Amino acid sequence: MRTNSRGIGVLVILLVTGAILGGILGELIATTPALGGIAPYLVKTYPVLDIPPMTINLYVIRLTVGFALFPNLVSVIGMIAAIILFQRI
Repeated sequence: MRTNSRGIGVLVILLVTGAILGGILGELIATTPALGGIAPYLVKTYPVLDIPPMTINLYVIRLTVGFALFPNLVSVIGMIAAIILFQRI
């Protein structure tokens, strides 16, 4: 992958967009009765990263920060499509 000319930022934006659109598409597939046989395999989430919420009290501002990543198979396919798109542009 040539990331010097286009930048890592564009790749990250495309990956996040591909994952979000893939997740939305996966939820739409789950509600489609015609794809009822394969839908459970496509929309099952897999825990990859789960950082529980942590609260930081700065006495002026209280921040709560946490992060969880539970992709499904369709969102992974969306991320792969984003990488292919990044390589072609």
